[in-house]
Amino acid sequence: MSKLILVRHGESEYNAKSLWTGWHDPMLSPKGRKHAKAIALAVSDHGVSAAHTSDLMRAMHTWEIIHDHLSQGQKNIPTIAHHDLKERNYGKFGGKNKWQVKQEVGDEVFGQIRRSWDYQAPEGESLKDVYQRSVPYLHNNIMPQINSGETVMAVTHGNTNRALIKHLDEIADHDINQIEMPHELIVIYHFENGKSIKKEEILIQL
Repeated sequence: MSKLILVRHGESEYNAKSLWTGWHDPMLSPKGRKHAKAIALAVSDHGVSAAHTSDLMRAMHTWEIIHDHLSQGQKNIPTIAHHDLKERNYGKFGGKNKWQVKQEVGDEVFGQIRRSWDYQAPEGESLKDVYQRSVPYLHNNIMPQINSGETVMAVTHGNTNRALIKHLDEIADHDINQIEMPHELIVIYHFENGKSIKKEEILIQL
């Protein structure tokens, strides 16, 4: 049986300040580094044999911390960092305080910005756009490893994970606003003969 382990990066310096991050590239906060260590402990018995991350520092640093724990200096887990797994580009909202934006645009538009399927941020992306680049990456680069019996970890972002979960769980467009991916959640899909047969969720504790 093979596995796909979906992880969000640990809290970033922007997350700690309630700033929309998107393609901005802050580092992990001290709490974010604790997130990464706790994730490493939670997955230590799952036999991770390959990893994919986005090419943003907060995702790569999270994986570096996890990798150091899993490998204990004894092995190098093959890793690919790729822009197709990046967070949603929030365009003009990037770097702005979420709650200030909420006051400016109102509750309805704010909800669309945060969780809807096809609301495109000005000069940025929608969740649909993230789906259209991350799901092909899943099929072209991750599923061949899954089909070969490997346990693969993907360390990405809230919206990247929402897009992948939407695809894997066949969630309707109008229901995706109910799906969130906090830093503390680990989602594990178990595969057999290339098909997902079980989904497991782990909440880490700091």
